[in-house]
Amino acid sequence: MLSEPIIDYDNNNNNLIDKKFEKPILKPFQKHKPEYAAGIIVRIATLINFIFGIMIGALHQYILVYFQKREINIFYADPAKGYARIVSPSEAFFHRHVFGRASECFGRPICSTPGAWIDVMEREGCATWNNFTFTGKTRRVLNLGSYNYLGFAENTGSCIEQVIQTVKEQLNSTCSTRLTAGCTPLLIQLENKIAKFLGKEDAICIPMGFATNSTCIPSIVGPEDLVISDQLNHSSLVWGLRSSGATIKVFNHQDAKHLEQILQEAIMFGNVRTRKPYKKMVIIVEGIYSMEGEICRLPEFIELKKKYKAYLYVDEAHSIGALGPQGKGVCNYWGIDPNEVDILMGTFTKSFGSAGGYIAASRQLIQYIRANSFAACYDTSFSAGCIRQILASLSIILGEDGTDEGEKRLSALRNNSNYFRTRLIELGFVVLGDRDSPVIPILLYYPNKFLAFSKLCLELNIGVVVVGYPATDILLLRTRFCVSASHTIADLEEAIRSITKVGDLCLLRYNKHKFNRNKHRKTPSGVELEQ
Repeated sequence: MLSEPIIDYDNNNNNLIDKKFEKPILKPFQKHKPEYAAGIIVRIATLINFIFGIMIGALHQYILVYFQKREINIFYADPAKGYARIVSPSEAFFHRHVFGRASECFGRPICSTPGAWIDVMEREGCATWNNFTFTGKTRRVLNLGSYNYLGFAENTGSCIEQVIQTVKEQLNSTCSTRLTAGCTPLLIQLENKIAKFLGKEDAICIPMGFATNSTCIPSIVGPEDLVISDQLNHSSLVWGLRSSGATIKVFNHQDAKHLEQILQEAIMFGNVRTRKPYKKMVIIVEGIYSMEGEICRLPEFIELKKKYKAYLYVDEAHSIGALGPQGKGVCNYWGIDPNEVDILMGTFTKSFGSAGGYIAASRQLIQYIRANSFAACYDTSFSAGCIRQILASLSIILGEDGTDEGEKRLSALRNNSNYFRTRLIELGFVVLGDRDSPVIPILLYYPNKFLAFSKLCLELNIGVVVVGYPATDILLLRTRFCVSASHTIADLEEAIRSITKVGDLCLLRYNKHKFNRNKHRKTPSGVELEQ
């Protein structure tokens, strides 16, 4: 069930309007800038937490090895016995005593569709030794961790009915690569529809989202090219760039001035190794940064790419379907012609409830990628069931099914995201990211709070994702909430109550004093703040 809109747009002033109180709140392009950079006391305390945990792990290992004469595992196998170590002792120590202690927070198996509520399989055992056993019970929890932004990952409705019918007719796999016998009419239909949806000449679809970046980028850039990548770009982009052989330079996150400085130096000095000018320069950014919840400052990057005659590559894994009045991504959000961006990349695993990814660009470039990309040449072609799921959900988003369900889902996602973000800020949590972004991280900082927050939320039937080093800065550990159109306001309020309880227990409401100065003050959303 979709929640009723409580926030709307004022198109004349580009404001978000609280419909209950009829007054504007933050502009959609205005970034909420909390003082989240850790101060010196927080930095020292966080590092002490890590050091103390490592010391406890070292003591634990010393007791096991030297007093109990216990073999840890094959990582520590004696080479004299004829077995080589798989990894170094330091890597094995980190896996066992650092990550191992936090492994209870990760890999929790679910046995339901990733909707607004999910069933989590309960398990027990020692996290340090990764020795979990299932109890045979399940726990029904509110899902704030999945990327099911528009709620299409469901086992009822018109989408799944079309998928079932397609699988009956065409089976589940082509058992072939695209270049041999894997190019189907459904795949051609999907690529044409995605290109039209994004306003591009052509598109290529790859059956894996990660592989879309990691295997297609090496076909676009090479050793004579320069790629300037945002500091917080996704791992798939990083691996794709490393495989390409291109010169890679990194600019500070969302910092257009630093990017311009790198562009100027590249033009003045050229390739440092060959002393020749670069054949081309490519700027790579993301539509929504998945660990920050920030929306790309696209107008600034377009201005720079035009000024210095560079190319612009935008990864829209989290923004396609989730941003813009029509769900067409970051270009739609900023009101920019998609042709201003040279290459648009995205995935079908978030807003479309399926699998795979796409690259949309000029017809000439797409034809070149089809002939040279590793995934296009060697990977098994797209599953017919996955294609049908994408086509069905895309038809709903575009309103081609004859209903306004797509419009309602887009509106519900935007409203839910802004409502949930506003409530967390009001309650004093340090919230990252921009309004309209369905990715809402809050900072935890300390590793001990990192573990406690995940466990306590699960006990209160709230499913959350916690993220730490190396996915984030070692001093900026966080939890990341992903809001969906399938959530209701009642669901989000239940989550807020539980998160507030856990936040008070773990002392996470770092900005509480800024918002709770009046004992009975009510928020703009009409909810009384708790002391």
